[in-house]
Amino acid sequence: MRIGMALNYAGGFKETVAELADYEKAGLDIVFVAEAYSFDAVSQMGYIAARTERLQIASGILPIYSRTPALLAMTAAGMDYVSDGRFTLGLGASGPQVIEGFHGVPYTAPLGRTREVIEICRKVWRRERLEYAGKHYTLPYEGGTGLGKPLKLINHPVRDRIPIVLAAIGPKNVALAAELAEGWEPIFFMPEKAADVWGDSLAAGKAKRDPSLGELDVIAQAFLAIGDDVDGLRELGRPMAALYIGGMGAKGKNFYNDLARRYGYEKEAERIQDLYLEGKKDEAAALVPAELLERMSLIGSEGFVRDRVAAMREAGVTTINVAPIGRTHEERLALIEKIRDIAG
Repeated sequence: MRIGMALNYAGGFKETVAELADYEKAGLDIVFVAEAYSFDAVSQMGYIAARTERLQIASGILPIYSRTPALLAMTAAGMDYVSDGRFTLGLGASGPQVIEGFHGVPYTAPLGRTREVIEICRKVWRRERLEYAGKHYTLPYEGGTGLGKPLKLINHPVRDRIPIVLAAIGPKNVALAAELAEGWEPIFFMPEKAADVWGDSLAAGKAKRDPSLGELDVIAQAFLAIGDDVDGLRELGRPMAALYIGGMGAKGKNFYNDLARRYGYEKEAERIQDLYLEGKKDEAAALVPAELLERMSLIGSEGFVRDRVAAMREAGVTTINVAPIGRTHEERLALIEKIRDIAG
């Protein structure tokens, strides 16, 4: 299993990147850089590429709506070049609050657009002349000046197929990831429920999968703390879980709330959302099921963590994307070393 880590630069971006060399030595395989509506991820990933040597670098994630498909392809090819072939293009649909609210573009047809973006990116990386007739994207553009030409990428990419990871939790999006992407990254991964919630979607996608893509890399996220007195740290996951289950979308338009319901927490999910949308965030967080926090975390004794890693492996996880909880850099570093040893 690979060990990944989401870049958390609350203490300063440059200071955090300076520490990545230590994480490399400790066995970290890949770092994921988010892009919400803070600094863009690309400039940060370029900085990381210049300061590391072995570490894989992934966007986690770039929204499909905020850049044209060709720009996403150019960006990925450029990142792969400056990192000497260490880049993974993490893509996702984000949500209407960010896409329409911050970027000012309509949040339409996420499934169809994702498929077309992937197809266009791979044409660009193969340096084919870019001609594409899709439902959502037509290249060259029709109806403008009429001067558009089918161009191909000037540079020769380091790789003609850069790995793509899709962040997805809905049934159709998960099937698309299993069909077209090298990797799939769900959120709030509970190994015991994964087959029930996503098994059919994964099977449907894999039935259409090109064998040249290889096995699907399944990337699960988890908070990490190991010790005999750390169980209480699971409570740190409550505010984030409540934010997603309760606040990331409106009634009937919250993908994360839907996931909690599919996990079997229908009543809790409904109440969490009601409270969160009423502004009662603490009360909403208090209702996040303890079982959910426990089973999607790697927080507990070494035996507990070993059991959870085994459950993840059994559920098909191939990359664990951890958030190490420690008071110091040294403590977080020790956690990466330990989970590297446990995962093998």
